[in-house]
Amino acid sequence: MQLKLTDAEWKIMTVLWEQSPRTMMEITNALKEETGWTKYTVMSFLKRMEEKGALHFTEGKKAKLYYPDWEEDQVCIQETTDFLNRVFHGKIGLMLNTMVQQKALSPQEIDELYEILQEESHTRGPEKI
Repeated sequence: MQLKLTDAEWKIMTVLWEQSPRTMMEITNALKEETGWTKYTVMSFLKRMEEKGALHFTEGKKAKLYYPDWEEDQVCIQETTDFLNRVFHGKIGLMLNTMVQQKALSPQEIDELYEILQEESHTRGPEKI
């Protein structure tokens, strides 16, 4: 299954991943300041996202309650893989080199990456990294 979200759908899913279930009005209110969306705009996105299988609803006492069907980590992995393949031909080293050359990584982020790689090296063994 292809887990693809538009930028607008990401905003809605983020609200649902933070807390669910939520009503359409709760989603609208959570995003109103950032997006200016009306309830009709949110309603359109929710319908489209339901058709995609990204979320579902149950009938609440006063309003529909929306739940995410896709896990945040699954969508992030899919999006990251797609981005890496599309922009860097699947080569993470090329991406990291580009980010370092462009000074896109802070010293703290470089240290964090180093720690992640060190930990993975201990878990897998150095010959697999």
